[in-house]
Amino acid sequence: MPAEETARTRGEHCLNVFVSNELKTQLKQLADKYDRTTADIVRAVLRIGIPMMEGLSQAEETMVREYIQLFRKLRQVKALKEV
Repeated sequence: MPAEETARTRGEHCLNVFVSNELKTQLKQLADKYDRTTADIVRAVLRIGIPMMEGLSQAEETMVREYIQLFRKLRQVKALKEV
């Protein structure tokens, strides 16, 4: 395998994320407390957090969609009252 392809393959699964020092400290403390690596803790948090974020995003989309529908209905009712 050429070196160019190997380098690309090795980097495809990596992700650099910048976080606050407070969050980094919390992650390190959690890793130390449960005798795990910081990377293991970050992976676990992401596995747990992604479905939660998806649920929150779906709920937000539903709420906005329903709010818009309600607003349109109220506007129609107001227009009917003015007639």
